[in-house]
Order: sequence, then C-alpha cells, then structure tokens
Amino acid sequence: MPAMNDQAPSRLLALLAASLWLADFTAGAALPKPNVLLIVSDDQGYADTGFNGGQDIPTPNLDRLAKSGVRCTSGYVTHAFCSPTRAALMTGRYQQRFGHENNPVYDPLDPKEGLPLTEKLLPEFLQEAGYVTGWIGKWHLGASPAHTPQRRGFKETFGFIGGGHQYLNWKPNPRQYTLPLERNGQPVEVTHHLTTAFGDEAAAFVKRHTQELWFLYLAFNAPHQPHQPTPERLAKFAHLNDPKRAQYAAQVSLMDDAIGVTLEAVKQTGQDTRTLVFFFSDNGGPEVNASDNTPLRGHKGQVYEGGVRVPFVVSWPGRLPAGKDYAHPVSSLDVFATALACAGQPVPTDRKYDGVNLVPCLAGETKVAPHERLCWRVGGNQLWAIRAGDWKLVRQKDKPDELYDLASDIGETQDLAGAKPDVARRLAAALEAWDKELIAAVFPGSSVKNEDWGPGGANQRERPNLKPKQGKATAPKESLNP
Repeated sequence: MPAMNDQAPSRLLALLAASLWLADFTAGAALPKPNVLLIVSDDQGYADTGFNGGQDIPTPNLDRLAKSGVRCTSGYVTHAFCSPTRAALMTGRYQQRFGHENNPVYDPLDPKEGLPLTEKLLPEFLQEAGYVTGWIGKWHLGASPAHTPQRRGFKETFGFIGGGHQYLNWKPNPRQYTLPLERNGQPVEVTHHLTTAFGDEAAAFVKRHTQELWFLYLAFNAPHQPHQPTPERLAKFAHLNDPKRAQYAAQVSLMDDAIGVTLEAVKQTGQDTRTLVFFFSDNGGPEVNASDNTPLRGHKGQVYEGGVRVPFVVSWPGRLPAGKDYAHPVSSLDVFATALACAGQPVPTDRKYDGVNLVPCLAGETKVAPHERLCWRVGGNQLWAIRAGDWKLVRQKDKPDELYDLASDIGETQDLAGAKPDVARRLAAALEAWDKELIAAVFPGSSVKNEDWGPGGANQRERPNLKPKQGKATAPKESLNP
C-alpha cells in the first residue's frame, strides 16, 4: 500500500465531511447551513475582470468563481464610495437610514465617526446562529474602540482599521496609511505584500475551521491606490502602454491570486459545496487609478452606472446553477438577508431592512425580480438615482432630472426625460418618497468630488497622533433609526 502524505488524513476527513453534507441534502433533509465567504475588492472597474469581458488583466481565479456560480450582470452597491457601501453591507439597510452617508474621519477618540452603535451587524447575528466570524482586510467603519471589528461581532480579526493602507515597505507610524496592522486588536508585523498577506490569512482561517460553520468577510484594499505592486508582478504588465494602467493591472492580478489561495483552501478542505461565496467591488472604478468601467458611464463618486454598478458574482456549488447570468438588479444589501436565511435566522422586524434572500432568485425558483426598485443618495442633497425595472432616473442638485432606458442604453447616453415625462415623474415620486425615509448624515465626511484617493490626497481625513481613551464605549441613548 503506498504511503500517505502528510495532508492525506485531513483531505480524507474533508471529503468525508463533504459527502455526509451532500448525503443529508440528497436524502431529502433540509439543506444544511452553509459557510459564508464575502469577498469585496476596492475601487475595481466594472470591466476589470475576465468574466465581465476584460482583456488586458487576466483574472483566472475570479473567472473560475464566476463559472462555478451566477454572474449578476446588474449587480449594484448602495453608494458611490467606500465606507457607506460597507455600512449597508454589514447592516442590510440603506446606510442613510442611520446617517452613515460619508466616509468617517480616522479618529480613535471620536465615537461619532463610524457606523452608529445603534445598528446590529451581520456577524453578530451569525454568531448567534453558531458561526465562527472572521474579518480580514480593510475596515473603514470607525476607529474608536467601540467601532472596531472585534467589538462589532467578529471573533477573529486581521487587517487595518482606517480607509486605506500602503502595500509594501511601510514603517508603522500614526498616519492612517502606515498604521500597524492588527490581529485580534493587537499590532502585528507584516513583511510581505499586503494583498498576499490577506489571502494567506483567509486560507488559514478556512483551514482552521473545517469542522465549524464560519462567516469570513475578506475585504481587500486592492486595487485602491496607492499602486504598489511587487516588481515581479508589475513586469508581467510591462506591455501595457499606460504605466498607471500597468500598475493597476498588477494590483488586480495580485488580488486575484490571493482570492485563488482562499478558494483553493475551501476546495482542498472539502468545503466548496457547503460554502456560499459573494464577490463584488465596493464601488465603481475611479478616474484616478486607471480602472475601466466600460461600457458604463461615470465613475466612483457618481450615481451613473459607472459609480454603483460593479462586477458581482454569487457561487454555491450544488445549490446555485453554474455559469449562469442573472439580469435582474441585485444589491450588496442582499448579502445580509441571504446569509441570515441560509443560517436559519429570520430578518429582524424592529426596523426596516432593505435586502432580500437571493438564493431562490438565482436558483431559478422564482421569476420575480428581487427588487421593485433600487435607490441612491450621495453627498447629502447633491446626487440621487433610482432604478425601477430597466428605467433609471438620475438627479443632480440644481439640474433637470435625467431618464435612461438601461435595456437599450447601458451607457446612459440618451436622456429620455423629455420624451417619457410620465415615466420620469413616476420614478421621481418614488425617489422622493424613499428620500423622506432617510436621515441626515451623522458625521460630515467628504464632498462628492474629493473622496479618499490615497495618502496625502484631497480628502485624507484623519486626526493623527491620537490614542483612544481607556474604558468601554457605550451606544448613544437615542436611536438613530427612522
């Protein structure tokens, strides 16, 4: 009999676990709860994956993920830049319902600069359902002690708390982009490329919890600026004419590798058929990082499609079809409701939630669109948009409303507000009714034009050289929920 290698026993156990899981399902029992792997990229363009038609940046691991599941061709996030999108993602609610409309300043002393403590986050619900919860990567939801991930439902944590970070050769100091990384709240040294480190940490988390249910939020800061790929990876894109595009491509490629390391750990441990995977970008690609939003109009910071429509994949082998395209609009809001449904947890009724369980929709069990409409508000009273069916209304302060038929004009090139006044009025009324449900921003944040483009940028909002006060922070007495 041939000798077994060191990994053979663990592989056999993983295969046995997977076989028992599938046997339980095929025998007619209720589908067991899946693990949930949520992967979010940062400032990635709509066209910057192979599965969305990208040609110059190979993304083989993301393409395999798309082939294993459902590509949502009308996949959206709830905001046009970083932190508000993440606030909605973690709560299942439009972030303006609780005032998280801007990027918080990095300030460990300010308990208002972050996702309001009146909100209960997805990992807290999943912990109650028996899940081990992990966060790896970028946080950007508040820096005070009460806002950090280990205080918001994540048992295991690794990453940086602010809105961005350098990738290579940083010397830790109190500036946001060079802060020490933290593991479970304690500073930790990282000597290799940050994107690679996140992939390695994610794979290790997966391998640690083969016998438990888990939820992992893997939030890359790639390909957000600053562009700092490894020299070896940059050399692979030397043929690109635009040097900035080459740097961006190298960053995306490194992230694709890290995602591949994570997904391979899921597969090797026999957990692929019992792991629900989401992937999307936190917003559209910005002008400054050489991303590509083709064929969409606009970019990060705007409510045209290029700001809020993103590469979006949902995979669950054996439960969702493989290689399918889904055209109805879906939202990052839906992660919350989908994860709770799969975990056997009801969506709470104490406040309004905005997401839906996508599994029946993506599995083809219902033909009804998940959302009657999706809405956006950016910059307070600056930018709005609403999509209902194939119609989209765009509103900019002090300008006439614009109306587009996305079925025939995905690039939003032909304004039909004058030709279809009844449609424009109907969407405008629905948008205004939604807007009345919201509250004003609870912290000032950035302007629409000056989002956080990197260290030293126009909106590098931070208060450096501050240390948090000792003691336990408490939630505000008054609820901010509408």
